[in-house]
Order: sequence, then C-alpha cells, then structure tokens
Amino acid sequence: MAPFGIPALAVAMAKTWRSAARLAAKDARRLVAAKGWCADAVSTTHVPGKYGPAMRNNAFGPSSFVRGISVTSLKPSDCFIPRHVSNSEVENEMAQYCGFKNIDQLVDATVPNHIRMKKPLDLGEFTKATKESDFLASMKKIGAKNKAFKNFLGMGYYGTLTPTVIMRNLLENPGWYTQYTPYQAEISQGRLESLLNFQTMVCDLTGMPMANASLLDEATAAAEAMTMCSALANGKKIKFYVSDKCHPQTIAVCQSRADGLGLECIVASDKNFDFSGNDVCGVLLQYPATDGSVCEHSETIKNAHASNAKVVMSTDLLALTMLTPPGELGADIAVGSSQRFGVPMGYGGPHAAFLATTEKYKRIMPGRIIGISVDKHGRRALRMAMQTREQHIRRDKATSNICTAQALLANIAAMYAVYHGPEGLKEIAGRVHGLARVLAHGSKKLGLPTTSDFYFDTISINVGDNNASSMVQRALEKGCNIRQLDDSHVSIACDETTTMEDIDLLFSVLGKGKAVSFTAESLAGEVEIDLGRFKRKSDFLTQPVFNSYHSEHEMLRYLARLEAKDLSLCHSMIPLGSCTMKLNATSEMIPITWPEFADVHPFVPEDQAEGYTEMITNLGKMLSEVTGFDAMSMQPNSGASGEYSGLMAIRAFHQNNGDQHRNVCLIPVSAHGTNPASAAMVGMKIVSIATDSQGNVDLEDLKKKASTHSKNLGALMITYPSTFGVYESKINEICDIIHENGGQVYMDGANMNAQVGLTSPGLIGADVCHLNLHKTFAIPHGGGGPGMGPIGVKKHLAPFLPSHPVIPTGAIPAVSGAGENKPFGCTAAAPHGSSLILAISYGYLVMMGSEGLTRASKHAILNANYMAHRLKKDYEILYTGENGTCAHEFILDVRPFKQSANIDVEDIAKRLIDYGYHSPTMSWPVTGTLMVEPTESESKEELDRFCDAMIEIRKEISLVEQGVYSTEDNPLVNAPHTVEDLLAEWKRPYSREVAAYPLPHLRDDKFWPTTSRVDNVFGDRNLTTTLCCDHDGLAMTAP
Repeated sequence: MAPFGIPALAVAMAKTWRSAARLAAKDARRLVAAKGWCADAVSTTHVPGKYGPAMRNNAFGPSSFVRGISVTSLKPSDCFIPRHVSNSEVENEMAQYCGFKNIDQLVDATVPNHIRMKKPLDLGEFTKATKESDFLASMKKIGAKNKAFKNFLGMGYYGTLTPTVIMRNLLENPGWYTQYTPYQAEISQGRLESLLNFQTMVCDLTGMPMANASLLDEATAAAEAMTMCSALANGKKIKFYVSDKCHPQTIAVCQSRADGLGLECIVASDKNFDFSGNDVCGVLLQYPATDGSVCEHSETIKNAHASNAKVVMSTDLLALTMLTPPGELGADIAVGSSQRFGVPMGYGGPHAAFLATTEKYKRIMPGRIIGISVDKHGRRALRMAMQTREQHIRRDKATSNICTAQALLANIAAMYAVYHGPEGLKEIAGRVHGLARVLAHGSKKLGLPTTSDFYFDTISINVGDNNASSMVQRALEKGCNIRQLDDSHVSIACDETTTMEDIDLLFSVLGKGKAVSFTAESLAGEVEIDLGRFKRKSDFLTQPVFNSYHSEHEMLRYLARLEAKDLSLCHSMIPLGSCTMKLNATSEMIPITWPEFADVHPFVPEDQAEGYTEMITNLGKMLSEVTGFDAMSMQPNSGASGEYSGLMAIRAFHQNNGDQHRNVCLIPVSAHGTNPASAAMVGMKIVSIATDSQGNVDLEDLKKKASTHSKNLGALMITYPSTFGVYESKINEICDIIHENGGQVYMDGANMNAQVGLTSPGLIGADVCHLNLHKTFAIPHGGGGPGMGPIGVKKHLAPFLPSHPVIPTGAIPAVSGAGENKPFGCTAAAPHGSSLILAISYGYLVMMGSEGLTRASKHAILNANYMAHRLKKDYEILYTGENGTCAHEFILDVRPFKQSANIDVEDIAKRLIDYGYHSPTMSWPVTGTLMVEPTESESKEELDRFCDAMIEIRKEISLVEQGVYSTEDNPLVNAPHTVEDLLAEWKRPYSREVAAYPLPHLRDDKFWPTTSRVDNVFGDRNLTTTLCCDHDGLAMTAP
C-alpha cells in the first residue's frame, strides 16, 4: 500500500471537515427546533460558491471552505425563550432521570392523547417569537397611538405624580413585585409593615377604626359593602339604595352584583330614599359626589340608622385631608380608591381600593387584614390577621369571593403618604382645591355659574341649554378632556398634575373662543379656601412613620430596609402549588411605567386610546387561540372576579333561553374555595361532587347528581388539571355529562400553565374559563396583587359578556353570528379592568410565540416530575396520573410525620425558611400536605437546591424519630432561626451551624428571617390592625 502522503491527507481532512460541517448545521437546526429558540440566533457554517463549495489554497493545496458570515448571524440575538425556559439544554437528561427517553415522551405519558392539540398554536403575526428589543420597540409604536390629552374627567381617576424614589425602588423593583401574598409572616415583615401603614392611613383619613389591606377597585369595594349590609341584615332586607350622585361605574357594578344576590338595587336621589317599609339593608352615598359637590348627608344618615339600615360612603382620600371624614359623619362603612396617592391611572388600573368599617363588623369584612402580634419570644411581629375569616375559605357560606387584592398598589399609596406626610398631603390637597376654586371663580366671571358652593376638586358648570356637547368638543380641539353631565352641564376635575396654565387653557374653552381678560394667576388673590361646615378639624397620620421619611435618602433607605425583610423571586424559587410563581421578565415589565401607557384615563374617547385598543384586541385574539374559545372579556380584574363573571354569563345565557330555574352548580369537593363562593354570589345552589382515591372527580357521583338535578342544572365548575395536580383522562366525558343534562361547563383556569399549547379548555369541552394572568401569563403577584382574570367563552356565551356604562365593551374579538349583545352587566370599575398590566401578558405571549408557549408547558411538567422523582424516596407523592406522572405540580404527604415525630406541615414550612425557601402551598387541597409547583422558569440547579433542602429536612425528621432530638426541641419546631436567636445564649441540642447553615451553599447565599415564629393565636386574641397602639405594651402581655 502506498504511503499516506500529504495530498491524500489534505483530501481526507477536507472530506472530514465537510462532513462535520454538515452534521453541525443539521444538529444546530435540530437543536433550534427542539429547544424553541429563535432560528435567527443560529448561523450556518459555510457559504457555497457558484459551482459548489468555495475552496481556497493553502500549504496543502485546495482543501478548505471559505467560512463566510451568514446573514442570520448578523441579526439581533436577544431571543426571549431561552431566558424564560431554563432547562432546554438538559431537558432530555431530566426526562431520562424520570424514566423517559426525552421530554416529549414524558409529556405524551402525562397529557391524555385524546385531548391533545393536533396542530401548533396559530397566533397570527405573533406565531413566531419576537425578540426582546423588537418587542420594546413595538410597544413604543403602540404607545405612541395613545393621545396625550390633558384630562379633567375625574370620576374616581386622577392624574398623580408618582414620586420617582417610589417608582424606581418599589413599582419597578422585583424585590417588591415578585413577592407572594404574606402567608409566611416570618419572611414577609417588610410588606406587612407597609400594608399596616396602608390600613392606618385609610383609618385615619376615613375616621374609621378598622380597614382591610386593599380591594380591587372602588366600584367593587362598594359592591362588597352592599353585600356586607345584606349579610348584616341576615338577608331579610332586600333593598339597597344607591345615590344617583355616585359614579356611573359604581352604580353599574352594584346593580350587577345585586342582581346575582337577589337584592333590589334602587338608584335615586338620597332625598327620595324611602325607609318606611323596614326593608332597606343599606344606602350608598358618594362623598364628594360624582359632579364634585359636597352635600349634607346628616338627615339621610339619621333616617337610615333609624330603620337599622347601614350607611356606606364612597369617598376620596385626598379630599378627606380637608373634609370631615365619613366616620365622624356617622357612616358605618367607607370605601374608595387610593389611586391618586401616587398610582398611575393606567387606563383603569390596577389601583388599590379600600374598605373601612367598625370593629364589630370585622368577621364579615371582605379581603385581607394585617394585624400586630408577637413572635415566640414576645417580640412585636406582623401577620395576616384572622386568616380563617378570609371569606372564600367559608366556601358557599361566604359573603365575598375575594382572594387576590392589590397589595403592590396599596404599598405604593402607603409609601406616597409616608413620603409626603400629613403636611405634604395637606399642601397637595390645598393646591388642588385652590385651583378648583380659581376655575370656578373664572367660570362665573365668564357668565357660567357653578352648581354647588362646596366642592373639593371638581366643579359642575351650567353652560346653557344644549351647549354641553359643543363645550366638550371645544375642549377636545384644545387638547383636553372634560366631562359632559347632561345637555346643559359639564364637570371639570383638577388633580395633582393640574397647573395654572391648565386653568388658563380651560378658561379659553369656557370663553367660547372669545378673548379672556384674566388668568388663573390674576384671579388667585380674589379666591379663598372655603369648605364651610364640611372642613375637617381632626388630625391624621400623626404616627412617626408618616413624619420621618420626607427626604429621598431617608425614603430610599426605608424602602430598602423593608424590602430586605422579605423573600421574593430575587432570592429563590417560590414553589407554591396552584400559584405559578414564574419569571416576571424585565422586558415585560418595562412598558407599564411609560407615560404613554401609565397616564391614560380609562374614560377618554376611544380615538385617544388606539394603542390600548390595538394591544387589547391582539391580546384577546391570542388568548382566544390559547384557550380554544371564540372570544374574551378583559374586564374581570382578578381570578375570583373572572369566576363571578363567567358564572354570570352562564346565568344570563340560561335566562335568555327562558331557563331561569337552572341555578344548580355542581362543584367537586376538591375545588378552591372561591368556586363555591362565586357560585353563591350569583345565586346558585351548590351541590358537591365527591372525588375518588386518586383525586379525580367521582364519575358515578357526578352522573347521579347531574341526572337528579337535570331540570335545574346550571353549571359545573371544574379545575384542569385537577387541584391534585393530575390530568383526569375522563375530563371530556365529564363535560359531556353536564351538556347532556342542560348545563354549562365552567373551567377554573388556575392550572392553565399545564395546558397552553398542549390542550385547551375549549378543546376539552368547557364553555367558559377564566385565566389568571398573574399566574400563567407572567403578571407578577406583587405581594398579594395585582391580578387579572379575563374570561374566554364559546360563541353562544359571547353576547352575555360584561359591558360598561361609560365605554361599552363586549367580546374580544367580535364574534359574528353570535346574536345581539345582551351583557349581564358590569363587573369592574374600568372597561377593561386593570388595563395597564395587560401589557405584561401581551409581552409574554409575543416574546414566547407559539413554540415558546408550548415549550413552557412542557417544561412546567418536566420540572414538576423531575422534582417529584427526586423526592419520592423521602416523601410519598400523594397523587399521580395513569402512567405514574404528575402534571405541573404535585403533593407531598407529610402527615405521617405528625405521628412519628410530632412534626407537622407548619414545622416543615418554617424550617424551609432556614434553607432560604418559601414553603410550598400548605394544607391545600389536602390538609397536612405540601403542594409543589416549580414552573418552567426555574433552572435544574435551583430545583436541585430545593430538593436538597427537603431531603435534608427529612433527615432532620429522622433524627427526631430516632430520639436524637426531642419532639419539643429540634431544628424544625424551633424554626425559623434569626440572627438574634443565634447570638443569644445557645442551649439547643443541635449546633448554631445546623440551625443557620444546614447546607454548605447557604454560607455564600443566606436569606435571614427577621422574626421568629409568629404567634397567630395571640394576634387574633389581641387584634390590632393599625399603628395606633402601644407596641411595647402589646409585646409585654405575650406569654
């Protein structure tokens, strides 16, 4: 054989290189397809010449390719999908650990084949994932379509100046917005303190002794108050009066809520309220009124109380810095919005509403309440008070279905009050009121009288018969919005952003084109503040926290100090089952503080909100495709609100068909408490359905009860995958049973993170479903809100979706051939709910695209099964599907440890804090268990760290079982361990190192809790919900 010479070697090397290049390119393409990455991010490896591969000469002769630069490699590479889905590179390794060849085999074994989607999601122009930089550029273009007119519309929404120190360090800070509801008090002391500040602020300004930690919006807060009034009358008084001077959206929401509850909501002048029949449970007054007037209500309050009816006042916090508070006027309940305390209008929200009342009504209040307690050492500590009185926990006995609140926005409002203090708030209010006084004085000089002598920020002007419309048009031509009250009257509202130049602009509008001989500045000296008998005399916000942090440095440090007390996604995964604590990406969040989105009033003419309309319409189309439905409504501004709206749509559908009697709702016993609470709110009768040993709906029990109630069956409420984290294979049969018996299927969308791109509610057989955008679609939880709960419906339910009295809404997208719109009513204060944060979900969908969304669902399943597989040797996995897999979450059964070591689920939850983790969901849906949901965003490394912690905790339990530690003194029952604990005299049977650093990595990355285990019982027995107490004395009374 001839020797292997250099020419032959060169040829062989060239062939090898070409083969390797082809394989590399093929592998790259396969990787892109498998991982869902942007194809543009992968470049080819050579550029062919005219007659084949280009060659070049070298020392060995013509042998190698010219490696040209591909066009695709020059394009932006900021693909979002691999930033969101963390484990693409190790997905098959993880699947193999679970006993499957690859991730697709795992998913095939988990999701029943007969409900799988047969083709990819078609998101239209957004099917292909958009890069992060392109998304932000597109949002700038969309935002530019919203016209920046000056707004003087009022109606509960006002321009405000968010202090930049609060915007940057709270609203835009993931250390605040990625926290969860503060159920684990020991790692939530920062936001608990801020929410306690919020409650104190509301109590001081309203003159009430107790307030909750926020509600969804002013209109729904008023509806909640109405429900309270009915409950306090034991449902025996069916009439509720609403003043015709309330905001129109408040009236509409109350009317809709009353319809479902069987109440008679009567809108009338408060002068015509008739209490003679002893059948009125309560009245609602607006203070100041929607037209701006401040009216005398003493006679109405006196008459209401004489007939044992309750008085609700819907009010304005900034106005209450100058006006006598509702509590001093005799009101029983005060509601309103804190929006103008630094929270942008955002085309309707999110904003923190409030409800304040007397202590004797505390157990019937809706929403969450923060209270002061002590830890096990007797030190002051905060917690969610009376957690067992959260109304949705009472299921069908609930008077409210509230679950999500508006904690993030309540924190902003509270910090606004902290930063400005009482004197600063008085200064802002005085300036706003002063501008309104100047405007009213100028209006009168122009021959246009105002309708009230007393007002705060809004004046109503008589512009002459049939002149109101032309006056509004003149304002539009001048680039501003004023409100038309009727043919002869307009109203104009001033706010914190109003200037004297704005008042001059309004003079030119009111002057009807004629030259105006005066200016706001020239009139100021002629005007004096005069609130007459309505002037506030009592002090407010005298507590140190509202009088200490008025410089930016001090405020910055206060914000940072509170943030440091709380565990968030900045620190570690938050594996709460049924909560989907996934990545809230920075690119998704950026647009919400842009003025072109943040500063839009919800009631501007629609041509001034074309950017919002485009975004919401596209979002509706994408969500319709994702859910398999024909249309969406964006109005519900929480998951529970979505449940209520979906059931109201079903109710309206049955009534339209003459089936008013269809009022039975079947609900599995495993359902979340908001399900039966929502059904009760729409007047349905709840019939419970049993579940079998695997957590599935008991099919025989369902058939029996569906048949028994066939004539009156209205709906079934069901969650999919089930609340036990399992795909029920007979879900489509369940839907068929309901339809055969005349009912509709309502699907709870809490677990949509295991459906997107794989199956859908519409495909499965549901008629309506709400979506938790704050779960599946990336809106952050904000420490307990905001959330959004839009509903998707099939075509036959589309006509019954909610509308709005100011800006009519309906199905998105519009559904042809569905019939005349017959909305059930109105469910939220704003036409599209909390519109501002819809931009977050829109960004998530656009940047993920079809393939990315599907990949997210697959990885949610992969991550859950990987963790379950790692932990199954140490903990029993309570429920699995037919092939031994779970969905996107799983349940760890820790109940046996109570008997073997006297360790309960709370002990494990508190010990996890020492390991740097928030506990999984405790005791739901099964008491004494932990439900774990990792989401698709967590890396394998983070999953392993959590599993390592749980495995180490199991070893600690074993030491208790073996008698090495006693049941009364061990690392679990003493958890969590604070720095103060470790610095104190140490008499534990385990070392300080075991207490603080049970795993090696904690020495480099340790989250320290700032309080020891909180005493819940003490906090409820000594209920204190504001800062108006002797904290030292409180602590000293602890055992």
